[in-house]
Amino acid sequence: MRIVVTGGAGFIGSAVCRHFIADLGHEVIVVDKLTYAGSLTSLASVASSAHYAFEKLDICDSEGIRAIYSKYRPDAVVHLAAESHVDRSICGSNVFVQTNVVGTFNLLEAAREYLDANETMRKEFRFVHVSTDEVYGSLGDVGLFSEATPYDPSSPYSATKAASDHLAKAWHRTYGLPVVVSNCSNNYGPYQFPEKLIPLTILNALHDQPLPVYGDGSNIRDWLYVDDHARALGLILEKGVPGETYNVGGRNERRNIDVVRQICACLDELRSSGSRHDRLIKYVTDRPGHDRRYAIDASKLEADLGWRAQDSFETGIKKTVRWYLERADWWRPLRDNVYHGERLGL
Repeated sequence: MRIVVTGGAGFIGSAVCRHFIADLGHEVIVVDKLTYAGSLTSLASVASSAHYAFEKLDICDSEGIRAIYSKYRPDAVVHLAAESHVDRSICGSNVFVQTNVVGTFNLLEAAREYLDANETMRKEFRFVHVSTDEVYGSLGDVGLFSEATPYDPSSPYSATKAASDHLAKAWHRTYGLPVVVSNCSNNYGPYQFPEKLIPLTILNALHDQPLPVYGDGSNIRDWLYVDDHARALGLILEKGVPGETYNVGGRNERRNIDVVRQICACLDELRSSGSRHDRLIKYVTDRPGHDRRYAIDASKLEADLGWRAQDSFETGIKKTVRWYLERADWWRPLRDNVYHGERLGL
C-alpha cells in the first residue's frame, strides 16, 4: 500500500513508519511539520528506502494537504500528527485547537474530495485516525475504558483530541469516508521526546537531577510499548472495519510512583552510580485536572483482529532504559538545545 503518515517524524509516528516500511513493505509518505517533538533522526533506519518519502508540511495548510493527495494518490492515511503533551496544553491551548481540530478537519476534507474524484478507490481506501484513551476522562478504582465509554475529557489536550475523534466519525457517517478510529493508552519506548514521564525520569536520573512525581504519585496509567502500538495500527489499517473504533492497551496498569521506582531499579542494575537512583525522587505540586486512572479494555482488538501485546511493562521498560543509555547521540541535542527537563504547565 501507499500510505500517508502524518506526524511520522514523531515518537509513535516514527515507530509506525519503521514498522510499515521495514516489516510490512508498504510505501510511506511522511508528512510532518517538524516541531520540537519531531526528528528525522528517528527515521534514519528507513530514510534510504525506496519506499520512503518525506514532505515537510503543517496539516493546518489545507492547500498543501490537498496537494499531497494529488501528488501521491495514497491508498490510505494514518493520521498521528497532534500536539500531545498535557502540560503544554494547559499553558498554550491555541496550538492544540489548531493542530488537533483544524488540522484533522483539513485532512478529512481533503480525503473526502480525493475520493469524490476517485470513486473507484473508496472501497479499499482507509483513513486511520489515531487518538488517545484520555478522551474518556478518569476512571475510579475499578473498570476499564471500552469503545462504548462516553467521552469526558479533562484537559485542553484531551478535549481537542475528543473533538477530532468526533469529526472523524462524523465524516464517516455523513460522507461515507472509510474512517477507522483507534484510542490507545500511554506509549513508551525509544525516540520519545524527553518531556514525557519515562524519558524525563531516565535522563534526569542520568544527570543526577530530581525525579519529579506529581501529587502523591498514585495516578495510574496503562502502559504500552510503542512497537506493540505500531503493530496494532498495521492490523487496524489492514483489517479494521470502517466506522469502527478499536481500543489499544497493554494491560499494564502502574502507579506513576511505581513507574519511576522501576526505572530507578533498572538504572541501578544497568548503570550503577554508587548510590540508589530513587534517592532523587521528589514529589511536586500536582497537575491541574490530573486524571486519576486510565485503563483500556483491548478485547475487541484482540478478538476481532488477532492483536496481542508482545512486551510486558517489565521487558519494555528495560529495553527503553537500555536504549536511552546507548543513544545519547539522539537525546543529548534535544536535552541541551530544546528541552532541559524543566516543569511545564504551571
